[in-house]
Amino acid sequence: MRGALGGPRVLLRRLREVMAEPVSAQERLDKIVVLIAANMVAEVCSVYVLRVDATLELYATEGLNRDAVHRTVMGSDEGLVGLVASQANPINLSNAQAHPAFSYRPETGEEIYHSFLGVPILRAGNTLGVLVVQNRARRTYSEEEVEALQTTAMVLAEMIASGELSALAPPGAEPAARRSVHFKGTALSDGIALGHVVLHEPRVVVTNFIADDVPKELEHLRGAVETLRSSLDELLEHGDVVEGGEHRDVLEAYRMFAYDRGWVHKLEEAVMTGLTAEAAVERVQSDTRARMLRQTDPFLRERLHDLDDLANRLMRQLTGRDHAPSRENLPENAILVARSMGPAALLDYDRKRLRGLVLEEGGPHSHVTIVARALGIPAVGGIENAAGIADPGDAVIVDGSTGDLHIRPLPDMEAAYAERVKLRARRQQQYSALRDKPCVTKDGEEVTLMINAGLSVDLPHIADTGAAGIGLFRTELQFMVAPNFPRTSEQYALYRAVLDAAGDKPVTFRTLDIGGDKLLPYMRNVEEENPALGWRAIRLGLDRPGLLRTQLRALLRAAGSRALKIMFPMISTVQEFDQAKDLVERELTHLRRHGHKLPAAVEIGSMVEVPALLYQLDELLERVDFLSVGSNDLVQFLYAVDRGNPRVSNRFDSLSAPVLRALKDIADKAHAHHKPATVCGELASQPIGALALVAIGYRSLSLTPSAIGPVKAMLLDLDCRKIAAFLCPLIEQTKRGVAIREQLEKFAADNGLQL
Repeated sequence: MRGALGGPRVLLRRLREVMAEPVSAQERLDKIVVLIAANMVAEVCSVYVLRVDATLELYATEGLNRDAVHRTVMGSDEGLVGLVASQANPINLSNAQAHPAFSYRPETGEEIYHSFLGVPILRAGNTLGVLVVQNRARRTYSEEEVEALQTTAMVLAEMIASGELSALAPPGAEPAARRSVHFKGTALSDGIALGHVVLHEPRVVVTNFIADDVPKELEHLRGAVETLRSSLDELLEHGDVVEGGEHRDVLEAYRMFAYDRGWVHKLEEAVMTGLTAEAAVERVQSDTRARMLRQTDPFLRERLHDLDDLANRLMRQLTGRDHAPSRENLPENAILVARSMGPAALLDYDRKRLRGLVLEEGGPHSHVTIVARALGIPAVGGIENAAGIADPGDAVIVDGSTGDLHIRPLPDMEAAYAERVKLRARRQQQYSALRDKPCVTKDGEEVTLMINAGLSVDLPHIADTGAAGIGLFRTELQFMVAPNFPRTSEQYALYRAVLDAAGDKPVTFRTLDIGGDKLLPYMRNVEEENPALGWRAIRLGLDRPGLLRTQLRALLRAAGSRALKIMFPMISTVQEFDQAKDLVERELTHLRRHGHKLPAAVEIGSMVEVPALLYQLDELLERVDFLSVGSNDLVQFLYAVDRGNPRVSNRFDSLSAPVLRALKDIADKAHAHHKPATVCGELASQPIGALALVAIGYRSLSLTPSAIGPVKAMLLDLDCRKIAAFLCPLIEQTKRGVAIREQLEKFAADNGLQL
């Protein structure tokens, strides 16, 4: 480093000594800026800290007017300091005053200084402040000096993040590192949870930043990188991904990053400045994350996830920690924060301590969301960089009913939510009081309410909610959470347990709905341009009849002498239904031949989710024993909108006239053929959705267990004839501007219905 007195390693050692001194936060910061200025032969060194009000405050300086400390405050986009903060990149100028972003602050006395070097103070890609050095002479700082200042900024980042500086600030002007943050995400699973953050893939916390032996640290780094590369090579050449597929392509890209010379060179350069190997990984990844978070290109932002994973893997290699995060010893009231996760991973956690779930990725219909709902865990998704902003142990509030997330909430906010939790608990007690009351509307119409289920943890909900049975049992969840393909005996055991738990109440089993976005980790996946419209559900079952027959055999045997209801998903033609029904007959013949008990009765139905079936209803209803409407898929196919894509999923309303007309046609046709029709999609689980469905003729709904109480309470206060007379003419209107959802909300308010 040109002109430096001892270089960055000496500076880091002296910084370590200052950090260990028993002095106040302000004294420590004052000593640090003096050290940096002396080491870099700079006439000015200043530290600006980002505050909760999005401004930058001068916290310490050597060379500028000391009276300006804590008095100079600027916007986070103001001046050169603001530019460094907003771009999260260093700015190196030989004549700062000639730059268009230069902002003159007379109280600092900096007008005599020309050269300027500012670097962001970063942690996990988040800007916490700006570190600046200045000189009177017009010169450009060397790359070594920039590197040294960035390294020093990393030490300051930990000091700021620790909360040590908070005592220096009045309320409302505290450092932003520990600020209260509010996000508006996507509501995934209803409920409110107050607790403390647990990271699903916890970051390795760097405790030792300064290397005692740089050559040894370099050797340590290179060894870890080599081990990382070897493990990826082994995985690709001898693991479960040898045969190829999209998952192999992802890992190939992952390996490419590991072999990138530029990435490794940056890590080695960071170690050469005097950092430990793990501190070097933290610094390089924090810089990379800061830049990529500011990219608008979704492809580049997606690559950030790969680099994060790679850096975390290398960090664990360096520290000798296992790659798998611990699921044990969860704190009380744990709120799990993850970039993404599968349903099996969620089930690994202690349900008694897990209170909420926060996902950066994952939509309302993802499989981990389905499991979260089954477990009654409030969840929100679509929270960008949640795992980078939240620290383990942070207080957090998850509002699964609105999609709101509060990290490090203010006391008033916590108190308000605690009161809401008490209110919801009282309301749940009221719903529990309705458990054994028949679901009959004010004008005498009986509505059957059943639950959606898919795992053994769902079974107690039948008794808890007073449900009339299980209207949809998703058999694929057993396959999705298992490490290997469930044997026939395992399937039989689950189906028998479900029927035993239901007692004399009916259970409708949906055969395997896999493929598309429901990928099994142990099955070879087929790349498809449009997986939701591809080889999935009954299509896969009919093309692989051995798979479907194995499941049907387990179901028929599990029923014993009880009645059994089976339905097939994703039926698009009556011929498909005929083929699937023939397989049931073949399995019944097999059981008869081998002397097994036969079910007392077997009812076979079809899911209505493909719009083509709307024009085959008469033919289909002549063949089926019942219909079950999957409103989730039916609505997305009607609008040609991927419900899991946040860019387009809000472009339609499931309570629009076209959707309600289609649903009414199904109900009317089923009634004409004297066949029962049940709605088992998410629409039925919303009181306003249930209101609309009952109005257009449905008398059987299958809901998320937590929705039984609110929907039942609404139906008990409802006059069926009145809502039918109100809604049916509305959905037939063709003029634009009829907002059916708003009209239903008005009807509910006018008639004292709680939605």
